Amino acid sequence: MGAPLRAAALLTASALTLATCPVEAGAAPKAAGPKFKGKGSYIVVDGDTGQVLAGRNERVKYLPASTQKVLTALTLIPLLHPDDKIKATAKSCYPEGTKVGMDPKLSYKASDLFKAMLMMSANDAAMTLTLPNGYKQTIALMNAKAKEIGATDTVAGSPNGLDVDLGLNLKTQHTTSFDLAIQMRAALKLPEFVQYAQTVNAKFPALSVPKKDKKTGKKTKPKIYQMPIYSHIRLLPTESQEYKGFIAGKNGYTNAAQQTFVGAAKRNGHTIIVALMKAETLWSNASALFDWGFANDGKVTPIGNLPDESAPGKAAMSAALPPAVPAGKTSGGGTDRSDDYLLGGIGLAFILAGVGVLLFRRKRPTSSS
Repeated sequence: MGAPLRAAALLTASALTLATCPVEAGAAPKAAGPKFKGKGSYIVVDGDTGQVLAGRNERVKYLPASTQKVLTALTLIPLLHPDDKIKATAKSCYPEGTKVGMDPKLSYKASDLFKAMLMMSANDAAMTLTLPNGYKQTIALMNAKAKEIGATDTVAGSPNGLDVDLGLNLKTQHTTSFDLAIQMRAALKLPEFVQYAQTVNAKFPALSVPKKDKKTGKKTKPKIYQMPIYSHIRLLPTESQEYKGFIAGKNGYTNAAQQTFVGAAKRNGHTIIVALMKAETLWSNASALFDWGFANDGKVTPIGNLPDESAPGKAAMSAALPPAVPAGKTSGGGTDRSDDYLLGGIGLAFILAGVGVLLFRRKRPTSSS
């Protein structure tokens, strides 16, 4: 179980806001900004120190598209053991947009769902991951997590980043390049997130299509087989836009959001995090931001900082949430959860900011990978 969160009264405004650093005499010269195509926003951050090296419109709110899945993973990975079994539903299997191809007859391991969500941006996998705690409660957990880590300009309305298709708009779902960098920095501390997001090729359970036996005329029974899936992140090793030192990232696109991306790369002991929103192009922009970050890290005066991860009380202003739904053990050692847990989100209430609350986390086995 989690520890009580600090009261919001302990927070200082500076802990959650972008602090502008004055330029002193003898400070590093101002370098030309990164090349960026588009009218949206970008940010370049030293991932080790949290210093913001460059940015444009980095605090302006835009639609996140599938970069939202970083927050989904950041929220749910600590609550689900990789071997937990989650029973899919018809509703979770057939959302709009990109899908891995799931069947409501099957139960899926949480690790397989996380891989599909982060590798190929599977909206059905994201929806199914909400079932153990219920859709509404999962959204509340995501919004609480965003505030906990200091991403205070983020409002999640979906687990997969779909917007117009779900009736969401900029008022009901948004984030900023600044907040995406915060989320990525926090996600990199989860080994499972890095593992899932780094995977280029994997297998995903699927049901075979029944075929008619030529001799008997009867249809064969569907069988479970392992279907190959592939990452959509082109900056990964062996991919078409491979970027040296790339760690992990998540791209997104909807007609309303346009191109979005957040990712991290490491070279010579330095980690650079970049994010972009409402961009015209994706991979060339991302590579250019990384290039600029590595070339200028330590040579330019930072324009601000991400929230201090060690600051006391950073997790205040969260939602009041019931504990995660307990699950019964199966013979395989995982847990089998049904879509009835959707009811677990009913009756969820938010409390006023400033009141200390409890977030409960399920203790994960030490053997988890």
